Amino acid sequence: MAGVSRTVACLRFGGDDLDPDEISSVLGREPTYARRKGDVWLTPKGLRRVAKSGIWILNTDDAEPGDLDQQVAALFSGLSEDFSIWRNFARLYGGDIYTGVFLSQSNEGLSISPLTLNSIGVRGLEFGLDIYSNTDDDQKGVSEVADETLD
Repeated sequence: MAGVSRTVACLRFGGDDLDPDEISSVLGREPTYARRKGDVWLTPKGLRRVAKSGIWILNTDDAEPGDLDQQVAALFSGLSEDFSIWRNFARLYGGDIYTGVFLSQSNEGLSISPLTLNSIGVRGLEFGLDIYSNTDDDQKGVSEVADETLD
């Protein structure tokens, strides 16, 4: 079995009462993008939307070949290590590590280390996998995939 061709990953929080500035201040980093409930934004196709909920997303670089262990480590690097704060944000705002796994063949696989799984779990975050086969027409990046799932 070959390793997966590409992986994308991001850290997400979302909720009606989410204040992106609070999350940035407490965790210690600005997001890749964020918005509050009611903010007006444009889709990649130029359509005007009103945010149904608040969102805070931190992306990491795509990995080719896929490497979720490295990507999760990069997401947590430099952020607060006060796990009680993380668990509180995860409880309030449904925090997760959201990933996309892109296959170029029908039989590719990956492993995720116990260290990575623990680093996600101790923060109270969920771990989500979206798996895209080599027959999927639309090979999206993490920003488009992650944003679509929350709107």
